[in-house]
Amino acid sequence: MRENEPFLVRHADLIFALKTFAASMLALIIALAMDLPRPYWAMATVYITSQPLAGATSSKAFFRVMGTLVGAIMTVALVPNLINAPELLCLAIALWVGLCLYLSLLDGTPRSYVFMLAGYTVALIGFPSVSDPGAIFDTAVARLEEISLGIICASLVSTIVFPRSVAPAVAHRVDTWLSDARRLSQAVLLREATGDIRRGKRLKLATDIVEIDTLSTHLAYDRLTDRNAVTGLGEIRLRMLTLLPVIASIEDRLAALGEEALGRRPELKRLLEELAQWIVSDVGARQPADRIRGEIAEQQAGLDDNASWERIITTSLLSRLRDLVDLSRDCRALTEAIGEGRSISTDDLAFHSEAGAAPVRHRDRGLALWSAAGAATAILICCAFWIGTGWPDGASAPMMAAVACSFFAAQDEPARFIRSFGLWSLVAIVVVAIYLFALVPAISHIEVLIVALAPTFLLYGFLIGRPATAGTGMALAANTATLLALQSTYVADFASYANSAVAFFVGVLIAEIVTRIARGVGAEWIANRLVLSSWTTIAIAAERRGKRDRAEFAGLMLHRLGLLVQRIAFLSESDRRDADSLVQLRIGINIIDLRRARYGLAASTIAVIDDMLDQLAIACRNYGGGGMPRELLAGVDRALGQAVKDPNDSAREDALIGLVGIRRGLFPDAPAYRPRADASVAA
Repeated sequence: MRENEPFLVRHADLIFALKTFAASMLALIIALAMDLPRPYWAMATVYITSQPLAGATSSKAFFRVMGTLVGAIMTVALVPNLINAPELLCLAIALWVGLCLYLSLLDGTPRSYVFMLAGYTVALIGFPSVSDPGAIFDTAVARLEEISLGIICASLVSTIVFPRSVAPAVAHRVDTWLSDARRLSQAVLLREATGDIRRGKRLKLATDIVEIDTLSTHLAYDRLTDRNAVTGLGEIRLRMLTLLPVIASIEDRLAALGEEALGRRPELKRLLEELAQWIVSDVGARQPADRIRGEIAEQQAGLDDNASWERIITTSLLSRLRDLVDLSRDCRALTEAIGEGRSISTDDLAFHSEAGAAPVRHRDRGLALWSAAGAATAILICCAFWIGTGWPDGASAPMMAAVACSFFAAQDEPARFIRSFGLWSLVAIVVVAIYLFALVPAISHIEVLIVALAPTFLLYGFLIGRPATAGTGMALAANTATLLALQSTYVADFASYANSAVAFFVGVLIAEIVTRIARGVGAEWIANRLVLSSWTTIAIAAERRGKRDRAEFAGLMLHRLGLLVQRIAFLSESDRRDADSLVQLRIGINIIDLRRARYGLAASTIAVIDDMLDQLAIACRNYGGGGMPRELLAGVDRALGQAVKDPNDSAREDALIGLVGIRRGLFPDAPAYRPRADASVAA
């Protein structure tokens, strides 16, 4: 209950509003004292940069400074050299914004803010400066100073006044995720709850991993966070990436065995019950992990060419149970280390990644290219309208088109968000008009001005502090601060303001229209591209013969799955079922395990497995919906028939486990594999 939470947590949005307003007024006062030409940029930057969590504010501030610096340098390079060819200047700026937006969308992390800022900063500085190109260097330096001042004030206030570290938020989300994963593991091991409930829990866990990853990127910039905690959370993340497909694989193997087979194996049922209790028990009440591992090892039976399908499935199940024990034990140990503030180097961990903790993200180059082309086109249309009409205040149109297209390009339907941004910008225009022509003329002291601004900007800060209204608050705050254009002297002119406001709105309107045309594909098209991208990734995993890190593959597929879950209503029934069961993720991990196992097998076995993997890669690249070709099932069964006869016991078992996972993932409804070579294709 919120009543039981600390005061600072319960009223975090209000405290954030007060802190942000204080930082913005501090930035404005210092900018006025320094006699900067546009002090209101410092004020607006505070609202654009500030985030409820200190680490998020620091990271965004750093990225904004870097992006602004790059944009200012590019502006100085473009404007003086192309000022005598306005058409070329407009084309150069449009292409630069498009290129930066393309790179920003490909990056997809908070670091993408650098590219986005580098793009539209050129539009913000360059277009208003065409009437006075000789002062472009001074203008660029002034913008950099104003924006840097706002960033410094936002970062200082966020870090010093009631700071909220990112680490506790990440740790809380991780604890909740692990708790949910333990409950799901228990439900799977005991075959409790319905399949639909378990599928819903799996999808929620997959989505939560993506959100935790995004939040975790700010940890490196959070000066309030202990380095041991950052390292420990990174290690837990690696295990989270592997834990979810392991749980899904266990559920699949239990379904393949069925209750009848489990009834014939009372010792296996007892092991499942003990493991289910061990997973959810408190640390102090847990028996040692080695004892559970020993019980699993006792039930492992060797596999040979006479092994039945049930025996092969049981061996695969026991292997995944061992993985579950190792991952669960590691997560508990890492959580304890973080809680005690000690280094994780003192813990003996069972799971070790091959390639480190670098997150891997899905990148859609085609979609990024369409978005970049739309942004460049919208800017060029605004420039043509501005130059063609000779509109004195028309520079605001291409400037706002660049901002609107850049801000919302990552959304499924960016035109809808641009429209909302435009409507709230219209509200800001009205609010600013009231201030400029009714309130500000009567104000002659900075203290009175601060009091007059407080109600409006405190409301904006309150809206930004709440996730559901953050976008609305940002649009209102940034546009109000910019259009208000507070300076040391009152210079407002209604005709000029009206012209600028109309140009401002025209830029947003053109951005919406062009974006609606360039990005009118919607969520269904994006969802289908995500599905096809996953099959292509599986094909690449099958084609490569070298090792590849399982956590890296799992990170990419889970990130893609998290994006897919948001659009799952637009998928076909078969694709939705695959997403529910993490089929593509499980197949890919089994391919990686199989490739690693093949190095210890006989040459004849490797040849059959490689033929199957090549066949699988072709089928994945040609995937058009529905099931896989039946010829591939025959190829998998041939590989199984050859693998069970391989003389290397350890490699044979690993290969069979991988092949079982591939067969179950691709053909879950196929009849059981029959071990005799002459009947291996009958399924």
